[in-house]
Amino acid sequence: SSNAETAQKKTQDALGSAQKTAEKLWESSKKFLGPLGERAGSMLGSYRQPVMYNLSVARELLKQVYVAERLQPPTDLAVVRSAYSTLWSRASSQAYWRGIFSSGEWTKVAIYALEAYGIFKIGEIVGRRSVVGYNL
Repeated sequence: SSNAETAQKKTQDALGSAQKTAEKLWESSKKFLGPLGERAGSMLGSYRQPVMYNLSVARELLKQVYVAERLQPPTDLAVVRSAYSTLWSRASSQAYWRGIFSSGEWTKVAIYALEAYGIFKIGEIVGRRSVVGYNL
């Protein structure tokens, strides 16, 4: 039963920490955004607290995954070069593509390509600040 109590205590501590972090984040975003931040907060209305809570919980969860999986950016240029050389060699190899089509892996590759294209297009839209065309 002490394990359950310990887990419950950790959960309550994490909840309290997440709520404090959400409030800090909200206050700093209001300061940074000024009147626009105030307007965004008023538009959220009663949803503000649940939205901020969910964002802070997601942040804490991602932090735990980052630590647990020992994720880190590459520290050596050789690692980056190796990754890109592997991608290039596979992309230019006919045997690799034949193997993908014969095993059915092409669907997974197509979905990854579609995701990459979608992320690129979202970046384009954000960069243009317009869904269609550039404002000239």
